[in-house]
Amino acid sequence: MSLFYRLHTDRTRTPALLEDSFAGPTGSACWLVGGGPSLGQLPHAEIAASPIPKLCVNLAGSRLFRPDLWTSYDPSTRFHRTVYLDPRILKFVHERRALDLVPGTTYKVCDCPSTVFFPRDVRRGYADFLSPAHTAIADWSDSLIQAIDIAYRLGFRTIYLAGADMQIHPSPPQLKLARRHGVHYSSGGLLQDFFRDCEQAGLSLEELARTAPASHYHFGETRPLRTTANADQHYFRVVQALRLSRRNLALAGVRLISVTPDSRLNDHFPYQSVRQALRDIRRTIGDPACEPVRGLYSRTAPRVPAGTGVMRDYRPHRWTASGPPAGSRRAPAAPHDDQPPIPQHDDQEYLVEEEGPVRLAARQPSQPPTPHHPQPAAFDQLPADHPQLQEDG
Repeated sequence: MSLFYRLHTDRTRTPALLEDSFAGPTGSACWLVGGGPSLGQLPHAEIAASPIPKLCVNLAGSRLFRPDLWTSYDPSTRFHRTVYLDPRILKFVHERRALDLVPGTTYKVCDCPSTVFFPRDVRRGYADFLSPAHTAIADWSDSLIQAIDIAYRLGFRTIYLAGADMQIHPSPPQLKLARRHGVHYSSGGLLQDFFRDCEQAGLSLEELARTAPASHYHFGETRPLRTTANADQHYFRVVQALRLSRRNLALAGVRLISVTPDSRLNDHFPYQSVRQALRDIRRTIGDPACEPVRGLYSRTAPRVPAGTGVMRDYRPHRWTASGPPAGSRRAPAAPHDDQPPIPQHDDQEYLVEEEGPVRLAARQPSQPPTPHHPQPAAFDQLPADHPQLQEDG
C-alpha cells in the first residue's frame, strides 16, 4: 500500500504509487529550498536551470523560480493559488488540509492537479527518523523535517539545502543600538538571548522594535520582534534534531549538503557552494545546455564512455536455461504480437517518426516472437555440466 494518495471531496482516496519513483542508479539528488534571506544572494537562475528537481517549502522560491515539487506545513490560506493550480508542480500536503479552500477560489485543495496527501507521525524518534517501513511522514512541527522525509520516500539520497539559513540575525540598526548599551551579538547565538541581554542592559524591546526589523525571509515578509525570536529558537531546535539524527541519515544513505552560507546547519553537516554542487550534478548527470543534437538520429551503435570494457547481461544466478525458479515473480509479459507493426524498410531499418531511418536489429517475420525475458548467448552456451546449471537443477 502506498504512503501517498489522492483525496476527494467525498473523502474517498486513490493510491498514488510514488515511493522511490525518483530513485536512480547514481543516488538521485534534489534541491530542498527554504525561504531564508540568503536565497536571494545565491545563483538562483543556475539552480532553476540545473537538471535536478527543486523541492520548495511553503513560500520558498517566490519571485525567483517555480518549484518542481512542493510541500507545506501551515494552513493553506498562507500560500499561493498558482502553486496549488499549477499541474506542473507535484504537491505533497498533509491530509488534514485536503478540504481547505485554495486561496482566492471556491476549490478545495484536494481538487487541485498533481496534489497528493499523506498521514503524519508525531512519535518518530531520531534513531528511526528515516525508514521505508514507516507508514506516515515525520511530524516534528516543521516543514523542513517533513520535506526531508518526503524526499527520502521519493528516492532522493543527496539533498542540497538552499535558503536554509536556520537562524535570524538582528538587523544592523538593532546591532548598532545594542552596542551603544554595551551589548554585542555573536553569530550563531540565539536571538532571544540577544534580546534578553539588551533588556538587562536597559534597552527595551519596544526601542528595538522601532528600528528596522531583522531579515527573516528572502521575499521581504517581516514579523513582530518576539515572534522573530521564537522562530529563531524553532530553527535552532530543528538543527539540533537533525544533528541527533545523523547516524540514522547515514544508515538510510541520505546526504544532507548545505549550500547556504552562514547556516546553522554548517556546524554539523557538509557545506558546498552552489557552483560546486552544480559541478557535481553535471559530472553525474551531464549538462543539458551542452548536449549535441546533430547526427544522433543516424546513430545505431550504443554510446558508452570511452575506454569502457565489454558488458554483458546475465541471468540472475538462480535462473536456469528455462527461466527463473518456481515461485519467483516476473514482470507482466509485454504484448508483442497484438501491437501494430512498426514501419520497416526492406533493408531492415525502422523509422523514427518521419525524420529518417535508424538501423535496429529487426526481427525476421519467420522467427518466433521475441521471448519476454531475452537471455544473453553467453549464459545459453554454458555446457550442460556447468556448475551453475547443476546448482539450479
